[in-house]
Amino acid sequence: MADEEDELPETELSYDQKKEIAKWFLLNAPAGEINYVAKDLKAVLSDEEVYKEAAMEAFPVYNKSHMICLEMPSRAGDVIVSSYSEITENEYLDPRTAQVAIVDHVKQICTKVRPANDEELPSLYIEEYRSALDAEIQRYVSESYPKGMSAVNCVKGKDTEGPGSEFELVVIITAMRLSPQNFCNGSWRSVWNIDFQDESQVLDIKGKLHVGAHYFEEGNVELDARKEFQDSTIFQSADDCAIAIANIIKHHETEYLTALEVAYSKLPDNTFKDLRRKLPVTRTLFPWQNTLQFSLTREVEKELGLGK
Repeated sequence: MADEEDELPETELSYDQKKEIAKWFLLNAPAGEINYVAKDLKAVLSDEEVYKEAAMEAFPVYNKSHMICLEMPSRAGDVIVSSYSEITENEYLDPRTAQVAIVDHVKQICTKVRPANDEELPSLYIEEYRSALDAEIQRYVSESYPKGMSAVNCVKGKDTEGPGSEFELVVIITAMRLSPQNFCNGSWRSVWNIDFQDESQVLDIKGKLHVGAHYFEEGNVELDARKEFQDSTIFQSADDCAIAIANIIKHHETEYLTALEVAYSKLPDNTFKDLRRKLPVTRTLFPWQNTLQFSLTREVEKELGLGK
């Protein structure tokens, strides 16, 4: 009798509650895994309307936050979907080719492109700085990030016609390594805001790095690392500014990547040990002195090229 009184009655979730829960799962999917999550959600919900509305709201946010890269039709190039290149909800500017990509967020494809109009492009003066920086960042990304993509957008003062005004450029770098067949996916995202201050002749540089990794063989381990940076350099010619900014970005990103590699080299001794209770339910001590017998440790070290 007491057990029956303690049982809570089952309550049916409302339409909005189901939608918000579905959105949460979609938005929190690891890099490159939102479509797997979506497929399972469809099956669990058994409600096409709820799923469609949740997907329509979640996919654009997910795509922009993960800065996914989509190929434009007819091999016109690639466009990075981000809040910095957004013109409308489904239109994204590729400043390198001066084209606007029309995107289907749920299908994660670019359906068509159109030429950008003059109002959507920066002035010739701004373009000189933007294109010079874009070229230097492209060179850096091609050397440092396999399959990495980059873009440089003007987010403030794009109509500036010459010296005497301030403007701001944003460098976007995104790279993914998806290997679901090996139970491992990862992504690198970095955003660098460069504020060109004409009066003080200084460039104020602020960067945000976001590294994610998901390993799900014989377990479920996820990395979500974030780091912010601040630096500065002097206002020079377009080419000199581009070289200085690219070197600053390269320095900070390389330094952070090195720090991550050092942290990962200590996985067997520190992190894995902290993830488990000292004596598991089996009452058998975990063999910390020989963690390499477990495939998770071996595969992580193999992916990072450690222990060589």
